Amino acid sequence: MGISTIGQWNHTCQLDTSAKPRRNIGWISSNWSGYSITGKKGAFKRVSAKWNVPFVRPSRGASYSSAWIGIDGFSNSNLIQTGTGHEFIDGKAYYYAWWEILPASVTIIPLPVQPGDRMHASIIKRSGSNWLICLRNVSRNWTFRTLQRYGGPQTSAEWIVEAPQINGALATMARLSPVVFSCCRVNGKRPKLTADDEGIMLQNSTVTSIPSNPNRAGDGFVVKGVQQ
Repeated sequence: MGISTIGQWNHTCQLDTSAKPRRNIGWISSNWSGYSITGKKGAFKRVSAKWNVPFVRPSRGASYSSAWIGIDGFSNSNLIQTGTGHEFIDGKAYYYAWWEILPASVTIIPLPVQPGDRMHASIIKRSGSNWLICLRNVSRNWTFRTLQRYGGPQTSAEWIVEAPQINGALATMARLSPVVFSCCRVNGKRPKLTADDEGIMLQNSTVTSIPSNPNRAGDGFVVKGVQQ
């Protein structure tokens, strides 16, 4: 397929407390940017959102990114998630869909994804430890569903743009057009996002990806890359 997704991605949030940029934000990470909300054990049973697949701009070396929704992964080692990948390798951009439940490796969804496509994702707890992962490409009229077992604590829910870890090493963040998240929901309701839920990505002491303030309804925002 031409995409470098070999090995475990390790998508848990790598929090960085060593520096504080001059901005009113909730958290800083070396691999995540976007919004995460936290709660007590079992608090989150459903998460969903819509977003656009960004365009990848050329980079001198290989660069990687993903946009996704998930439950857990913030201050714990569990995570269930689904999203899109966008990377630039050997002079070419690649786009694809995927899902993942840690500690297992990422699973590629073999259906077409192109920049500008409109995605709609949801992760829903059914009964016991059964969860439904659903990813729909509205632009290309396909829907992927899989029922999986997951036993994480359900203490966080998130809407994220990420620089993934490839074979254990943190990847260089891809140069992306803005990613617009909309219709964010948690447990079927608007999450009422605030600045305290907001996180930026800091790599090598440089801000590489940063979300906007949430919209007035508290259920949407835009993630922009700080191009190098």
